[in-house]
Amino acid sequence: MIGTARRIGNRLVLAAGVFALGGCATVFFAAVDKLEYTRNVAERDHIVFDAKRDLALDAYSPAGAKAAPIVVFFYGGSWSEGKRHWYRYVGDALANRGVVVFIPDYRKYPDVRFPAFMRDAARALAWVRENAAEFGGDPQHIYVMGHSAGGQIAALLACDKRYLEAVGMQPRDLAGMIGVAGAYAFLPFVDDEPEIFGNDAKGRYDSQPINFVDGDEPPMLLLQGSDDDDVLPSNAQAMAERAQAMDGTATLKLYPDVGHNAILLALARGREARIPTLRDILAFIGKTDAAASLAASSTQ
Repeated sequence: MIGTARRIGNRLVLAAGVFALGGCATVFFAAVDKLEYTRNVAERDHIVFDAKRDLALDAYSPAGAKAAPIVVFFYGGSWSEGKRHWYRYVGDALANRGVVVFIPDYRKYPDVRFPAFMRDAARALAWVRENAAEFGGDPQHIYVMGHSAGGQIAALLACDKRYLEAVGMQPRDLAGMIGVAGAYAFLPFVDDEPEIFGNDAKGRYDSQPINFVDGDEPPMLLLQGSDDDDVLPSNAQAMAERAQAMDGTATLKLYPDVGHNAILLALARGREARIPTLRDILAFIGKTDAAASLAASSTQ
């Protein structure tokens, strides 16, 4: 979820209503979580990756995983809300299909302002790369993924080299970036955004992932609902156009009649059929990994 000016059914309808009316988000995500199941997934929660800032992450590993692809997922919440355990259903869905998933927390407004949470995200990514093998993941096949404000975080990691350079990495160290209703070109600022990013030329420029697309970023998958009033479809469309103009690789999937929350909630159990979010993510990972393996073998 992002600014109010740019703003689920079956068993989720009641919980969605509570959440939409300003009810307890914990109740909502607990309802989603009850729809989930863990078959052969090892879960580990509250793994501290930054003791100085008291930041932790949760990990979801397929049983017997060995050199599996990795997704590091950054949740949304207008850079001011959210908790990693609310998104267990994301980790569960992907891990049940062979992907190792890490969901880190990051500091939020008003405790911090941009780019502090970007540095948190970069440190989380560096920790994952260093510790991937312990969870059955392949450090050479790490994808960053984010929803809404988390999509902005994932995209900046993939496009603005400064954040990964600070932790000894490069955007091209990533296998790909997966944006789900992400904020890539969201000016003018609304709500708390001027305070979060700084309402000056630098803040307006540095906060927009689209400004850093130069063709040297990893492949991108941009998933977007056409009925999204929170983060307008123009964000993903402009991002894809920019990548293609810069000889980069971006795949845009625009889902008709899909809104801002439904596109991610499609990862919850029993909702995969109508909205193909999960299918498209897995296809992108499979295709990208296959292309990388082919490129590696051709150089040997």
